[in-house]
Amino acid sequence: MKLIIKTIKLLFFCIGFLTIVIIVLYGYRDIPLEDLKAKYARAPSSFISVDGMNVHFRDEGDRKNSIPIVLIHGTGSSLHTFNDWTIQLKQDFRVVRMDLPGYGLTGPFPDRSYSIDNYVDFLKHFLTSLGVKKCVIGGNSLGGGIAWSFTSKYPEMVDKLILINASGYPSKAKSVPVAFKIAKIPVVKNIFTFITPRFVAKSSLENVFADKTKVTDKLIDRYFELTLREGNRQAFIDKLERKKNTITYKSIKLIKQRTLVLWGDQDKLIPVDKAYQFHNDLPNDTLFIMKDVGHVPMEESPSLSAEAVITFLKNK
Repeated sequence: MKLIIKTIKLLFFCIGFLTIVIIVLYGYRDIPLEDLKAKYARAPSSFISVDGMNVHFRDEGDRKNSIPIVLIHGTGSSLHTFNDWTIQLKQDFRVVRMDLPGYGLTGPFPDRSYSIDNYVDFLKHFLTSLGVKKCVIGGNSLGGGIAWSFTSKYPEMVDKLILINASGYPSKAKSVPVAFKIAKIPVVKNIFTFITPRFVAKSSLENVFADKTKVTDKLIDRYFELTLREGNRQAFIDKLERKKNTITYKSIKLIKQRTLVLWGDQDKLIPVDKAYQFHNDLPNDTLFIMKDVGHVPMEESPSLSAEAVITFLKNK
């Protein structure tokens, strides 16, 4: 009996010790917002109040252009994912991009509701606040799902549509980033809000790039540090817990706007067959498949993907 008690005590001691070690090695506090702003909100960054949030955005290029290109990032990302594109696009176009609620410097939705409908409403209010009545709208992954959903709801506000490895159709990933897996595990997901190893960001990025050599320390640091903005880790979990609507994709066939479907053929998160599904359903689209590129073409192959966008925009 004494041996059993000693064994139990030893077990609890080991668990407690291991927990302390994990917290010391991998526990990260939220990074103060002002520190993140100093690093990631330099000019031309601005902030605007929308739906009770102080939204981080950038508005570049010809500000007199009444039809800007609005670019929307994906899950776990930020407006910085379009940095290289913007350098090229702003020479001829006005480019607007923002950190979606739950990501980057904007912070979480006050009501913690991360449905596509809520994002579409947010985007409408954001564009109205900027005085944008019509735009070209483009998005990657989650941002692509928001882009076509917005187009379906507010067709009068969209001139053209750009879908970059976009979400929308029921799909089974060939490989899921480790951060997505952790955020869905009971109990463990709660620990994730304060124990967030940097290697999770590294592994998740390598999962969405075909060429792993392009996952640099600077890129990992940006994704990792912006995850540590207050509220973002909980938002990441809340977003993945939302119940998905499995029938809204049927409205894709009703979209009339000229659309560019841009896809990396090595995407393991949203496989390339979904690009062809968009191509088959959209009545007025151009399909551009990028060889040996993964889920984020604008970061992995920025020059070639931006060139495809510019060609699409300039062709009437």
